[in-house]
Amino acid sequence: MVPYTHKLPALDVIQSKIYTHDTLFKPVLVAKFKGHKIVFTNGCFDILHRGHVDYLAKASDLGGDLFVGINSDASVKRLGKADSRPLQDEQTRAMIIASLHFVSGVIIFDEDTPLQLIDFIKPDVLVKGADYDANETNTNSKKYIVGSDIVKSQGGEVVTIPLVEGYSTTSIEQKIKAS
Repeated sequence: MVPYTHKLPALDVIQSKIYTHDTLFKPVLVAKFKGHKIVFTNGCFDILHRGHVDYLAKASDLGGDLFVGINSDASVKRLGKADSRPLQDEQTRAMIIASLHFVSGVIIFDEDTPLQLIDFIKPDVLVKGADYDANETNTNSKKYIVGSDIVKSQGGEVVTIPLVEGYSTTSIEQKIKAS
């Protein structure tokens, strides 16, 4: 077998998967043009752990291209998580998620929810963890999946994925503090 010699440096490949609102349109349009099923999910992804990898891999299996929205640092602060959060800055979190081979693209969003991003991307599949409910229609419910109405109105599907028990950024942070 002849080795592939025109390989881009790995960091360039990772960086090329991190988009801004201005640069996201093209890869989404290209994926749709190619007939790929677009999958979208979002989260803080503060300390990447087994639960995150399991969740994102399963989300990726639902379509051809997985785009991940990452809460900005300011957005994480507004979510009311611990004062220490986020533990890692938004660029670091985006780079780590982009380094996963099954992630097609990452975008950092500053809003409280990814609603504008979902409306922009119009994914075929919207994914959240099973602590949410794909059938919840009450927008005030903590189980409501933001943007589910947009996706469903266009014939898309909303899917929840079971969480891996015992894995969370909060539990990891508590374990570190106890050491």
